[in-house]
This record gives sequence, structure tokens and C-alpha cells, in this order.
Amino acid sequence: MSEEKKKFIYSLSVSTGFIILLWLILLTGLLFHLNLYVFGVYPRKLSGLIGIFTAPLIHAGVKHLLSNSIPLFFLGTGMFYFYRKAAAKVFISVYLIPGVFVWLVGRPAYHIGASGMVYGFVTFIFFSGIIKRDTGSIALALIVTFLYGGLVIGIIPQNDGISWEYHLFGSLTGIVCAFIFRKSDPYKRYEWEDEEIDDDVKLEISYDREPPFN
Repeated sequence: MSEEKKKFIYSLSVSTGFIILLWLILLTGLLFHLNLYVFGVYPRKLSGLIGIFTAPLIHAGVKHLLSNSIPLFFLGTGMFYFYRKAAAKVFISVYLIPGVFVWLVGRPAYHIGASGMVYGFVTFIFFSGIIKRDTGSIALALIVTFLYGGLVIGIIPQNDGISWEYHLFGSLTGIVCAFIFRKSDPYKRYEWEDEEIDDDVKLEISYDREPPFN
């Protein structure tokens, strides 16, 4: 099995495994009539601190989880495929850090769902692509943003039960991670990307060079 195929299978397995876990938790709650929302982040309450660790696992229903599952699948697979060295650190960061800020400044309500992670993945992949000039990553982020155009609206304060705070801090966490891990997983350029270069111009190209950013 080729290295690229192994990397793809690994990426697919991680994203699929996490989504399966989310569905098992939701179905268990529905089956046993459990009020799992109490495991969400409740700002400025000691009892709400547990939500920092559990809120991304809890969803209000099938529709809520379904809306997160599809982008989580594509973005998670893409992140672990293109940024394997940084992916685990980014995953943990967008899982935990947004919840901390939601607890500090969020509205007094239970904040649940993995949509903050979706926003974190989108901004990380997009800004990493810009920094590294990685056309594949930029394309992936743009496709997801196009398909889920409401992502931008989701960071605007609303009063319809949507945790825009989770969305906002998830996005900011992804951006910060893109800069922190900018030197991880140097972008591998392929020869076809430079096929338009004039053959008479002699350029020394290192296809595994880290991007020229400090």
C-alpha cells in the first residue's frame, strides 16, 4: 500500500471515528431520554465548566448533528491528510479553547455542539493554505464555505438559539493555530503546478521547502 493511500485511510478513519462517537452519544441520549444538554458550557457557572470538555460531543437532535457531521467529515479528513503533523494539536485546540472563552464571556445558556470545531477547521485550513500557498487546502475550505454559506453569518450575534460565541471563538482559534503551526507540514509542491514556467528560465525549486515565513 502506498504512503499516500495509508495517509488517506488514516485521515478518513479519524474523522469517521469521531463522527460515529457523536452519533452514538446522541442516539444513547434519545434512547434513554437523557437531558445531555446539561453537559454543555454554561458561562460563569462552576457546574458549566464541564462543558469545556463535553459540549462539542452534545447535540440538540438529529438535524443539529447532521448539519455538523458532513462538514466535520470533509474538513477533518482534509486536515488530517494535508496537515498530519499539526492535525492532532489543532483538533485538541479547536475542541477545548473555544469552550473556555464561551464560559468566560458567553450568554447565560447551555452552549452545545461541534459547530465551533467546524469553524475552527475551516479557518485553520483556509489560512494555512494561504500561508503555505497550498492550493489544495484553500480549495477545500472554499468548497465547504460555498456549500455552507451560513458559516459567515454564524459568527454574528443572534437570538435564535445559535451559539454564535462558539462559532466566533472556534474561528479565531483556527486562525491562531494556522499561524502557530505554519512551519509544520511544509507544503509539497508538485511539478504540474509550475508547468507554466518558461523552460528558458532556470529556477531552483525545492518541493519540500518550508514556506518563506518567519
